[in-house]
Amino acid sequence: MVLEETLLEIENMSKSFGGLQAVSELSFTVSRGEIKAIIGPNGAGKTTVFNLISGLQRPDQGQKRFRGKVFDGLPPHEIAALGIVRTFQIVQIFDNLTVCQNAMVGRHTRSKGEFWRSGVGLGGLRKEEESIHDGALRALEIVGLTSKKDEMAGNLPFGEEKLLEIARAMATEPELLMLDEPAAGLNEKETEDMAGIIKSIQELGVTILLVEHDMSLVMDISDDILVLNYGVKIAEGSPDSVRENPAVIEAYLGEDVDV
Repeated sequence: MVLEETLLEIENMSKSFGGLQAVSELSFTVSRGEIKAIIGPNGAGKTTVFNLISGLQRPDQGQKRFRGKVFDGLPPHEIAALGIVRTFQIVQIFDNLTVCQNAMVGRHTRSKGEFWRSGVGLGGLRKEEESIHDGALRALEIVGLTSKKDEMAGNLPFGEEKLLEIARAMATEPELLMLDEPAAGLNEKETEDMAGIIKSIQELGVTILLVEHDMSLVMDISDDILVLNYGVKIAEGSPDSVRENPAVIEAYLGEDVDV
């Protein structure tokens, strides 16, 4: 697969917290249609990079471009409306809503009406409500949760909660899906299934930026990998080139780790 068009471009981005330099003059690109992973040891700055891209935090310097247009300074909901949507390390679902209703929450960025009014059938927005519902079901189908659509989200096992969060993100119809440790806490079978779902999302035309500690998953599904250490880029390239990079082995993987 030839990946040429740049979808996301990060240029010279830095962020510090007091005396701690979390991200330092970081530059990288994400090509349309690829799965790009960001890896590194704990404290490397991976989640901070996600927070800076998604608008939860603002960089001290640098520029962010999406589809060639600068989106510095936008709040998270406007960045989501552009087509950049993320999940979180800690699952954030609404336990008191059904699985389908949780996915429907993600549709609000594509809704022309007032989502919560349409949810109770007020204001003549029945057609909008049906559109939101149908979009949520499509998202649940992607992650294999259609059969659980009427169950309370709080009753789902942990692995399915993670899938639900991805479904809610997919309900927004993102161009760039940012997954923050999707395999964390999953067993071997669940991780294998997660890898298949991520690949199937890529096959739908969605570009994926991934932070993940499971190196088997990263090496199996990634087209390109960015390696951070103490907020600094130490390597970037194909899985094979990263696997063999001495700086990566020393700083992150360790001499005895078999990737």
